[in-house]
Amino acid sequence: MRKLSLASGLVLAGSIVSPVMAHADVESHAVVRAEPIAGVYNKYWYNYLADVLEADKELKSDLRRATDEEDKRDAWEEYEHELVDADKDYVEEMRDRNYVVGRVTVGN
Repeated sequence: MRKLSLASGLVLAGSIVSPVMAHADVESHAVVRAEPIAGVYNKYWYNYLADVLEADKELKSDLRRATDEEDKRDAWEEYEHELVDADKDYVEEMRDRNYVVGRVTVGN
């Protein structure tokens, strides 16, 4: 069962990275995580992946319907907001479960 979860997580992560990279012509500040915090594949990781996939789907739809540059800019702003929100929710859930999120520096 764990192998199945890991494999499906990798497939989903791979499909997430591709759409973001496909829009490389737009300066993007939000980063999509390629792997879960602390290497833990849990429901919060899969919820995060689902949120990112939904944001990508909405972006593509919004860009298809865009009639001018302002519509495109609005679509990208919404996409950025959705990615940041998904990451924030995921990080908060993992912190609530005492996982260390971010960098740890030891010494000077």
